[in-house]
Amino acid sequence: MVKAHLLFSYKARQGELLMEMVLWQLPEATADRPHGIKYRLYLGREGRTLVRYDNESGKGDHRHVGPDEAEQPYAFTTVERLLEDFLTECELFGWRKDDEADPRRSDGV
Repeated sequence: MVKAHLLFSYKARQGELLMEMVLWQLPEATADRPHGIKYRLYLGREGRTLVRYDNESGKGDHRHVGPDEAEQPYAFTTVERLLEDFLTECELFGWRKDDEADPRRSDGV
């Protein structure tokens, strides 16, 4: 059986904020991942989720926001749009895009 291929993995801190992003290319598209991408994008503080985008099996594309991790659907279009939407939302929680730790300052995003 062919396994998923890791496309991108990133982990960084800015003060108390922790950002983690992981994306995989699946060997084939599935009903709940028709784009063939599996992902988990997380921003938290002190072990609590501020915002998380993921597409766990059986749930499809969605995001969690706030301490109660309220789940909302997410309309996936492209990997680039996914990352930009996530990073833009992270800025609302205090992530600084001009900081050295921001992934947009590397060649990875």
